[in-house]
Amino acid sequence: MNRRRFLLTGLLAAPAAALPARAALALARPVAATPAFVVPPALSRFQEKTLINNCPNDIKISGRDTGGAVALFEYTGLAKGGPSLHRHLAQDEVFYVVEGRYLFVVGPERHELTAGATIFLPRQVPHTWTQLTATGKLLYWVQPAGQLEDYFRRIASGQPRGTAAERAALALAHGIEQLGPPLPVQP
Repeated sequence: MNRRRFLLTGLLAAPAAALPARAALALARPVAATPAFVVPPALSRFQEKTLINNCPNDIKISGRDTGGAVALFEYTGLAKGGPSLHRHLAQDEVFYVVEGRYLFVVGPERHELTAGATIFLPRQVPHTWTQLTATGKLLYWVQPAGQLEDYFRRIASGQPRGTAAERAALALAHGIEQLGPPLPVQP
């Protein structure tokens, strides 16, 4: 009798286990299929340059291509340094080091990464990074894409050139909370 109950419970539980996956698929925003595309080396998705502190930060896959699911960027570091301490309110980030050496600070943890290393930065967690070598290159994904592309376009266009409070307000309007200064540049 117990064996029959065990088998029956197992048979009934199998379809129920698939419900969360089916629910996630049902909730996914339908997106028209984007045709395949290639982004050549040294170019961005829309042939635009987004320079952040005079370093190319090219959009390789746009959130417009994925219905907002993900965006991919290629950062080419031409000098040591990195962004201020910040956190993304609704986006996870994944960084892959193509070349160079980087120090990432994620919450209380410090991680030094070299070419071939990958790091996951969860949403809501304060983080920053600095390039330790004279040159470097990162590929990084944000998920969901959010408004990061627009933020980088605004920064690249020189907006805002105002006060720290105005720059922080622009970041917050794009889902980024500024929390502190960048890491010091290593000599």
